[in-house]
Amino acid sequence: MFGSGSSGLARSGLDDPGRRDFLKACTLAAAAVGLPASAAEAMARTAAAGGPSIVWLHFQECTGCTETLLRTTAPGVDELILSLVSLDYHETLMAAAGKQAEAALRSTMERKAGKYICVIEGAIPTAADGQYCVIGGRKAIDTAREVASKAAAVIAIGSCASWGGIPSADPNPTGAKGAPEVLAPAKVVTLPGCPANPYNLLGTALQFATFGTLPELDALGRPKFAYARVIHDDCPRRAHFDAGRFVHQFGDELHRQGACLYKMGCKGPVTHASCSLLPFGETPGAWPIGVGHPCFGCTEQQVAFRVPLHQTVEPEKLTAPAGLYPPVHAERGTISALATGVAGAAIGVAAGVGYAASRKLSAEAPEEEGGER
Repeated sequence: MFGSGSSGLARSGLDDPGRRDFLKACTLAAAAVGLPASAAEAMARTAAAGGPSIVWLHFQECTGCTETLLRTTAPGVDELILSLVSLDYHETLMAAAGKQAEAALRSTMERKAGKYICVIEGAIPTAADGQYCVIGGRKAIDTAREVASKAAAVIAIGSCASWGGIPSADPNPTGAKGAPEVLAPAKVVTLPGCPANPYNLLGTALQFATFGTLPELDALGRPKFAYARVIHDDCPRRAHFDAGRFVHQFGDELHRQGACLYKMGCKGPVTHASCSLLPFGETPGAWPIGVGHPCFGCTEQQVAFRVPLHQTVEPEKLTAPAGLYPPVHAERGTISALATGVAGAAIGVAAGVGYAASRKLSAEAPEEEGGER
């Protein structure tokens, strides 16, 4: 529907002057999943052979993950679609509609069975009547199961597809669930985020297409290269947290100075994501904390859309300094001049007594046989 990777490399292939820019795009994708620069060449050759075929399904979502994908610049979306991957079905981006679109889906599933990557965006409704999301006359849950059953790999992009997201918030009348729960026991790679970073998707897809492997995943199916650490570990405001400098009100002096947002309800200490390390749209600071707002915890099922926005959370774990952090619920007390004087006097007396005692012990010490005192 969009052309394959071979068409892209015909224009800027491995022997073309544009090869450098193309390899740069592959290098960025490799770096996103923690692969060495040498993997970029293999990824480029995979793209030259047609690139990974992708079938992209939309269910209960706002299309935010796709919108984020459209705003990539290195590579640009045109290079992404025409050179790096073969996007064979995507309701938002494809020119076809209605019966033509459905025919494209069926054709891809038949021609590339066991080879394509199924990407799911959006939660899947599981309520008994199943009429909350019907596409081409078919229920979302039926389409998801059929397309995923013939795919080589399944990737859930965004929090809605990963664990239910906004549609699954209480009272959840549609019975919205994430792809891993609906498609169990099949393995599903999850890339939660609202939206998810598109480079995590690109790197994962190209690694699978090139090497036949998936990144190392955690217990929730999230690639460790992007979700092993909590945002708090690499937050640009972390030094303020360690020093006890917290914002108390939006717009106050500490807020203007870029102090820590923990007391404002920041969920960074419990949110596994790489937002602080991998900017959206290649724009530094283009994420909540970067613009002065607390992290919402959008990657975490037990946090996002469940814990009040400005409610503080207990840090899951803390890196240096030695797992210690300043109190955040009570202000530090002050020490009066009188208390300082009393403490100083007490220390002085203790030091004097200690010195006198040491002199007395030295004078009373017995002489050792055959030696000097």
